[in-house]
Amino acid sequence: MKVTLDLSQLLADGEISAAEYEKLLKLSSATTGSLAFNILIAFGVVAVSGGLLALFPTPQTSLFLGIAICLLGLTLGIISPERWNILSNISTLIGALLFAGGVLALAEGSIESFFMVAAIFIIGGISAKSGLLISLAVLALSSTVGARTGYFHASYFLGIKEPGLTLVIFSALAVATYLGSKSLKPAYERLALIASRTCVLLVNFAFWIGSLWGDRGDKGAILISDTSFSVGWAAALLLAGVWGAYSNRRWMVNTAAVFGSIHFYTQWFESLGASPLAIMLAGVIAIAGALGLRKLNSQLRVAAGGV
Repeated sequence: MKVTLDLSQLLADGEISAAEYEKLLKLSSATTGSLAFNILIAFGVVAVSGGLLALFPTPQTSLFLGIAICLLGLTLGIISPERWNILSNISTLIGALLFAGGVLALAEGSIESFFMVAAIFIIGGISAKSGLLISLAVLALSSTVGARTGYFHASYFLGIKEPGLTLVIFSALAVATYLGSKSLKPAYERLALIASRTCVLLVNFAFWIGSLWGDRGDKGAILISDTSFSVGWAAALLLAGVWGAYSNRRWMVNTAAVFGSIHFYTQWFESLGASPLAIMLAGVIAIAGALGLRKLNSQLRVAAGGV
């Protein structure tokens, strides 16, 4: 457990002695030096990898570097996890990303390659206890059913090709990883919860896309109407918010509130347009909602004993 303490203030208040102050200061200096050393070497690894990719910009180079850096990270984590923890985690993360990039480039973004990338991220995430890799594994799985993002000049977009299928798959996966987290050790419980939360975000994105356009087949036929998605999303958010408040899961309460706001304003402006009156009323409702959410968070924090 890492704890932040103001040693100078503790000494001034008489909470620790001068000898304790010196001892804790030396320990913190050693830890800081080790952290800086790990980060410095990690930057070197990134620079060397970037230089090699620039000199030999091929998928094969990315694959080779990914394997080499992953093995470096895993080896350091086994040899001396306390000393090389930061460098080990960063190396495993970089290696997994490079290897995944090479796989996707060689397979030209096929569905099979995204399944392989998801497996790579899961293995790397568990080995390095990296929440980022676990989250990326879930996102890689979402690409197998047509989820994607994109960017062009001053514009970003989110695309979910099959919102109905995405909704079913990632709802089930969210529940499975949440229930599974209850029987895991703390470090791996955190990873399972990160996977579950990423799934919850994808479920909400699927609802959002579906509430605007519905779910259409290959020939344009409507399989699930936008109205069904809108009503289902509202019901799901209400149930999630109530469950989160009842079980003191503040992340779920806040997520339900945020996507509830997105859902409300999406339908609000779809129906009323961006008229001055609609914008003014939307602002008033937003302020009231923010104050209510702040009060609810305070109550949940008190109920949890300040944790």
